[in-house]
Amino acid sequence: MTVLAYIVGVLVLAVGVGASIGLHEIGHLVPAKKFGVRVTQYMVGFGPTVWSRRRGETEYGIKAIPLGGYIRMIGMFPPRPGEDPTKVRVSSTGRFSQLADEARKASLEELRPGDADRVFYRLPVHRKIIIMLGGPFMNLVIGTVLLTTLVTAHGMLAVQDGARVAAVAQCVKSADAAQTDPSCAGAPDTPANAAGILPGDEIRTINGVSVKTSADVGRIVRPRVDQPTEVVVVRDGAERTLSVTPILNTLPAYDDQGQPILGADGKQKVIETGYLGISSSAVLDYETQPVTAVPGIIGENLWRTASAIVRIPQKMVGVWNAAFSGKERDVESPISVVGVGRVAGDVSAGKLDNIVGESWGDKAWFLVMLIASLNFMLFVFNLIPLLPLDGGHVAGAIWEGLKKGWARMRGNPDPGHVDVAKALPVAYAVSLGLLVMSALLIYADIVNPIDLGG
Repeated sequence: MTVLAYIVGVLVLAVGVGASIGLHEIGHLVPAKKFGVRVTQYMVGFGPTVWSRRRGETEYGIKAIPLGGYIRMIGMFPPRPGEDPTKVRVSSTGRFSQLADEARKASLEELRPGDADRVFYRLPVHRKIIIMLGGPFMNLVIGTVLLTTLVTAHGMLAVQDGARVAAVAQCVKSADAAQTDPSCAGAPDTPANAAGILPGDEIRTINGVSVKTSADVGRIVRPRVDQPTEVVVVRDGAERTLSVTPILNTLPAYDDQGQPILGADGKQKVIETGYLGISSSAVLDYETQPVTAVPGIIGENLWRTASAIVRIPQKMVGVWNAAFSGKERDVESPISVVGVGRVAGDVSAGKLDNIVGESWGDKAWFLVMLIASLNFMLFVFNLIPLLPLDGGHVAGAIWEGLKKGWARMRGNPDPGHVDVAKALPVAYAVSLGLLVMSALLIYADIVNPIDLGG
């Protein structure tokens, strides 16, 4: 059942990612056709074609590697100034110039009689921008719809009053004794273990005092050495009253806010205090949000996504060390589609119930959140103004508009179309960088995946 649940989680994510990619390309396709550009291909994926059908002048299909997609428009790059666009020749001697000429030729090789006004490069600047932003905009819409549904129908995780038992120590042993013999043979039970407190119990009151945060647990227990104390917990939706007697023990010192108390030497102080034998954490539960809160939530998600993308080069050093040196993987490090798939599988298989929740509804909503987050990432990432990303084509169109506007202001002739093909060396460098980064992330996600604490 666990293996089947894992596979279901991975498949749900794969379908969500595939649909997001397909809709991204539709965001390009629809305005391109609306503006009269001839689109020869609409493909989801890369590599060998698995399935395709031609409808009208466009071939629609699915390719073998589902890590992206594209639409193919004729005339993405303009010919050299003064050349006949139907007779482009590769005649440059410089390697970078040859790359640009080859791209121009490929861009125009499918030109047919009557297509002269149906090429992309002849479009007005604002139509170029609309076409290239159509894909990222679709990802923004998908993410917004999914996140809005999530926070208004299911809610967001929020800290609640109380404390949850994260772990219960089984017996009382000194640190030295535990190192030589980790078993509990001959050692007395901890007060919590003897009283029947279990991991997952939600502590409501201790000795009649309400517990608002996990820090309250230690504050209330500390002075109650050898004093029978009633602890009210919630287990399986029902309240239980347990009797526990804290014992005297030497423990690290914390203040009332749960922060370590340090000595002059910088080391944490220790104190003799009441001891139960539990560690506690905050109580998290889902709270539905009003629609009016959605714009702020989406803005926060977009800002967090953009900040994470900016930190990717820095984080890749840690990924390299984790992949090849065995160092612990940073929980905030970037992950590949393989890593995201593992998270989805772990969630549906119940390995992250302590984070997500045990019900199938909680798991399904988490997968919705995961797909929404991926769409926000696709939106922000594709806005980076570098080829071959959509933002690179947008930047070229904006530059063309600025040049033409400046020429009009000065009464100069139209400078013509911006030759985006000249930026292809940058596009190849970016593509190579993305390929290497993806390979490293996939390898790291296989040999040293992120541990989310499941």
